[in-house]
Amino acid sequence: MRSRVSLVVVSRQARRLAALALLAAPLAGCLGYDGVINRGAVIDERKAAQVKIGLPAPQVLALLGTPSTTSTIGGDAWYYFSQRIERELAFLPPEVADQHILAVYFDKSKKVQRIADYGLKDGKVIDFISRTTPTAGAEFNFVRNMLAKLTSF
Repeated sequence: MRSRVSLVVVSRQARRLAALALLAAPLAGCLGYDGVINRGAVIDERKAAQVKIGLPAPQVLALLGTPSTTSTIGGDAWYYFSQRIERELAFLPPEVADQHILAVYFDKSKKVQRIADYGLKDGKVIDFISRTTPTAGAEFNFVRNMLAKLTSF
């Protein structure tokens, strides 16, 4: 009689453990998830600080690596894009937590002329090094002139 009671107790415990395992199984995918995804160039701040005005392009390449993209319009520039996306849980939609563009501008002799670290803050491009927001400048005047010419007919 005692063995039958112990089998019933063991059977109940086994069912409880099985039910607990079934309830916990969907949550196992969340274990170890840190919720941070880095995209693009991950630039070491110490190496970026070594890029100074007048530094030749090959040394910049040795310090920062291959740029994400380059530009030859209006001068030569190298751009390093980076983005950090965060999620609270694996199944929630991601949110852009941080976004930067490190821009290195070169003069005609391929030496660093200017460095800028652009980011998004409140929907506007901010240069984090000089703490300035670029103005529309030539683009705004171009659009205004085009609209003025279209309405002069």
